[in-house]
Amino acid sequence: MSKRYDRLKEIQRLDPERDFLEIYRLTVTYEFPWDVARALELALYRTYAVPSIGRLLDETAELTERSQKRYDDTALLLDTVVEHGFDTEEGRTAVRRINQMHRAYAISNDDMRYVLCTFVVTPKRWLDRYGWRRLSAHELRAFAAYYRTLGTRMGIKDLPETYEDFERTLDAYEDAHFGWDEGARRVSDATLALMGSWYPASLAPLARGASLALLDDALLRAFRYPRPGPVARGVTRGALRLRARTVRLLPPRRTPRYARQNPEIKGYPDGYAIGALGTFPTPGVRGCPVPGHRPSPASAD
Repeated sequence: MSKRYDRLKEIQRLDPERDFLEIYRLTVTYEFPWDVARALELALYRTYAVPSIGRLLDETAELTERSQKRYDDTALLLDTVVEHGFDTEEGRTAVRRINQMHRAYAISNDDMRYVLCTFVVTPKRWLDRYGWRRLSAHELRAFAAYYRTLGTRMGIKDLPETYEDFERTLDAYEDAHFGWDEGARRVSDATLALMGSWYPASLAPLARGASLALLDDALLRAFRYPRPGPVARGVTRGALRLRARTVRLLPPRRTPRYARQNPEIKGYPDGYAIGALGTFPTPGVRGCPVPGHRPSPASAD
């Protein structure tokens, strides 16, 4: 019977530069599927506090008017690459869809690089606090290699090389750019409401309070939320640490868990085509896609 740390031993036998995809897949789908899903939600949420990002997301209306669809599509496109790899038809289609959406807007390379950094740094910091174990140095090298590869496929320039480079880039960017924006606050409120909608209505306020209790002071200041009290923070964070101790005692997962299997993905009960995920922006039209707009044959694989 497998023991709790056997998969980590398997990971450490792999080369983090050559086998980064396999290491990343083992880590996020076997070792920490629930934690990484929460961490990547927080990673994307952090980006709203950069006004140029939060304002654009408000202007497109995707996160304020179609929050569940935007959440589903983002998670499914990113996870398609994890499940199938960069060089498969599925992986190439997912990256192409991501690039088609981004090219429709004037997004700076610095903002794109910052968003990529959140995908590397936020899971590590989450697992440091709430994981049943911390990521090994081996895994951190693989995470950096995985997102360097994704960033290259997305055409992002001046990519960080190591995990430490990703972390320094993220911290410097947040120090320089976090700030208030009215549109970004609307996007934040819509995201918190979406997360609350995943629970019975009576629990939605509790879910919102727990979400706010997990935010650091820099995020709270940027969105002008009141700082949660020590009891709210202590209970929320204590519950997550208790969960981690419980998970540590459980046997390891025997099958992978991908984003498409998560209960938070609600928009595609009958399945989906990768090439039809996301939006198909029309210049000058708020809240793309417009009714009746469909991908062209060249963009839908």
